[in-house]
Amino acid sequence: MTTKVDTGPIAIRAAHVETRQVQRTVESVGTLFPSDEVIVSAEIDGRVDQVMFDMGDNVRKDQVLAHISDEEQRYIVAQNEAQLRQSMERLGLKNENDRVEDLDQTPEVRRAKADLLESEQRFKRIRNLVDQKIGAVADLDQASARYAAMQAGYDASRYQARNLIQEVERFKAIVELQRKKLRDTTVRAPFDASVKERQVTKGQFVRPNTPLFVLVVNNPVRLRLEVPERMAPWTSVGQVAEVSMEAFPNRLFHGRVSRIAPTVDQAKRTFIVEALIANPAGELKPGSYARARLKTQKMDEVRLIPAKAVNYVLGSNKAYVVREGAVEAREVKVGDRFEEQIEILEGLKDDEQVATTQLNRLDTGVKVRVTADAE
Repeated sequence: MTTKVDTGPIAIRAAHVETRQVQRTVESVGTLFPSDEVIVSAEIDGRVDQVMFDMGDNVRKDQVLAHISDEEQRYIVAQNEAQLRQSMERLGLKNENDRVEDLDQTPEVRRAKADLLESEQRFKRIRNLVDQKIGAVADLDQASARYAAMQAGYDASRYQARNLIQEVERFKAIVELQRKKLRDTTVRAPFDASVKERQVTKGQFVRPNTPLFVLVVNNPVRLRLEVPERMAPWTSVGQVAEVSMEAFPNRLFHGRVSRIAPTVDQAKRTFIVEALIANPAGELKPGSYARARLKTQKMDEVRLIPAKAVNYVLGSNKAYVVREGAVEAREVKVGDRFEEQIEILEGLKDDEQVATTQLNRLDTGVKVRVTADAE
């Protein structure tokens, strides 16, 4: 017959519930994004004859990324410029920036005005002769008809001059549009950036909106965090973010909150916070995961116990209160973690003593003995 040996109370270590002032922090895991990303596309039809950059290259603003054959565009520009010059010459303009200040100074109107003045003077002379009974009435009728015809011709020339001015403006717009198309054969970087992706090859025929390059700006990078809605009162623009990444285990990066989403995701009960992180060396890669801590100005008095004093059992957190040599298992509601301690929102009272070791062997009623040597 085997005799059961009574080993006595379980030796444990314990700690008291501590109450102290703490500074609230917001902790979250997020993803890095470039501060800017743009797809550079073709704006005209043509065959690509030069490609200057590839993935990973750094480009400066207005630097040439690629070139599309411009032969056809140059011919069209020359044709349109010739039409413009022809219309300008009819108005007596020599420079594209010149403007008609007075219609009567245009060649056609000036000639019509001279003919009108000559016919008016002739009409007046013959009318004086007829009034003096020394001129023929037939000559007066002929001069009157010519004077009226010249008046109509003068009015028509002014009307034609106005139409010609509009035609010149139309040709100027056509020329400027075609010059823009000629400039569009040279594809330039819109800002300082890095080439994320090259989507075009030399010899490829492209059309408007054909993607050529994807450019990104990686300094600074944006860290987008999902923060629980209960932390909204603690979060504000300008807060410093301490950022850690698995790729740099011994380094801490610093950023600053730049934007906070105005709404909460109803499915996740979180809202988006963005922080900008300086990245002059390009070490931080967009798409990477990062963990961030945002220090707030909120100070609270909280109950704290060692994090190792909480045992997760069957879907609930439990702590084991030591009282008069026995254990009472209690379900607790936990809050934020502060290094090696964790906040207790419900379930414990000030200065109660909780077990910190042997938790898997404890339950309500189990006898224990608190010692500094227990494992």
